[in-house]
Amino acid sequence: MEENIRDKYQPIIGLEVHAQLLTESKMFASDSTEYGTLPNTNISVITLGHPGTLPRANAKAVDYAIKMGLATNCQITRQNIFARKNYFYPDLPKGYQITQDKTPICREGFVWIQTSLGEKRVGITRIHMEEDAGKSMHLAGETESLIDLNRAGVPLIEIVSEPDIHTSEEAYNYLTEIKKLVRYLDICDGNMEEGSLRCDANVSVMLKGAKQFGTKVEVKNMNSFRNVQRAIEHEIDRQIEMLERGEVIESETRGFDAVTGTTSGQRSKETMNDYRYFPEPDLTPVIVSEEMLAAIKAEMPSLPHELYERFTRDYKLPEYDANVLTDQKEIALYFDQLCQHTTNYKAASNWMMGPVKSYINELALHISDFPLQPPQLAELISLVDTGKVNHTAASRTIFPELIQNPAKSALSIAEELNLIQESNSDQLQDFINQVLTGNPKKVAEYKAGKTALVGMFMGEIMKLTKGKADPKAVNKLLQESLAKV
Repeated sequence: MEENIRDKYQPIIGLEVHAQLLTESKMFASDSTEYGTLPNTNISVITLGHPGTLPRANAKAVDYAIKMGLATNCQITRQNIFARKNYFYPDLPKGYQITQDKTPICREGFVWIQTSLGEKRVGITRIHMEEDAGKSMHLAGETESLIDLNRAGVPLIEIVSEPDIHTSEEAYNYLTEIKKLVRYLDICDGNMEEGSLRCDANVSVMLKGAKQFGTKVEVKNMNSFRNVQRAIEHEIDRQIEMLERGEVIESETRGFDAVTGTTSGQRSKETMNDYRYFPEPDLTPVIVSEEMLAAIKAEMPSLPHELYERFTRDYKLPEYDANVLTDQKEIALYFDQLCQHTTNYKAASNWMMGPVKSYINELALHISDFPLQPPQLAELISLVDTGKVNHTAASRTIFPELIQNPAKSALSIAEELNLIQESNSDQLQDFINQVLTGNPKKVAEYKAGKTALVGMFMGEIMKLTKGKADPKAVNKLLQESLAKV
């Protein structure tokens, strides 16, 4: 699409994110929530909606919902009433879903996201608790669908954003922040491929400067952040092209095809009346007391935005480093501990983003499986900072050896492998004199202006010292010697 046409319009995007909560039992029953078990085994008479059975709210799920509300700066609703949402679910046996309607447990919050133009505040309309539906499977060539009810009743929170998002990049970054938050809080694993984090996008476009939003279309069936971005891009273009042709956009639900990168109509969009909400008569209200709220606040961990601020403000890290290090909670906390044992914060960041992440990624390990404690890594950083070993020896030789023998110290390994650098000025000067005396033509060329020959001289000196000379000390003495020749 031509840029001048697209520039006439303002996309308006709101995201609805469903996060499965990491509880051991379902939202209103004691059935297991374990993923990957045989179909239709994590079920009971309550999940199946048998007459005479009564649901009971999962207290841990309520705690997790409140944690997400606190992490997104929400107001917490003190009296929560569940509701029945009625429409045909082929994979929810009761024929209705227990959710929240008038009293979402969290409301009026916000998160900060990173964009190409800097930080942006995205509002959170509401977060409410509900139960998941089962899963319908449509096999190729089969005329019938198979139903797996294991997922039916699994606790969910639905996080509904304000329509504050205007680009697919902002949508991607918003989802990244939500995923970070649920993982930092340990309330959801954030795995879109397994369906534990799912996203629907509400997309409309309007002429820039218009007072009224365009007709909203909901897009579903996106199983990755990248596909959410692709679907939004396609939908923006589709709607602008329709408006440019004078066509009317219908309010509908559309599915995304990851192969073609396009959306297609599935059904006309339901209205609130279609759901026929009414209070769930079998559940008493959930009351959030001051004591309960205080206890949950006391359990809250440091959050990614707080750590980002600390890393950039207190440790003076570049924004890139802070973003990478706060991407995973455990990496961020390890780095934070590491900085309690060294003041070379940038070197600590480089080690975390370089050798440490390479090691755990190559072996598909979690940072909790990393064999070195922060003080051990700090000692290795100190050896380089004080000039006892060079960085190459530290990263390529001492670091791997230390991982294999974590009971040893970095210094003892450096001594065993004869890697302690020579920094005695008199001895280094002897080596420098040997190289300069043995290469009179190169010295003359250097004096004539070929200053790049410094690298050659450095290389020869390092060979003579078998790589044990302190490069900084050598370079300083070499420059002084060349100036005197």
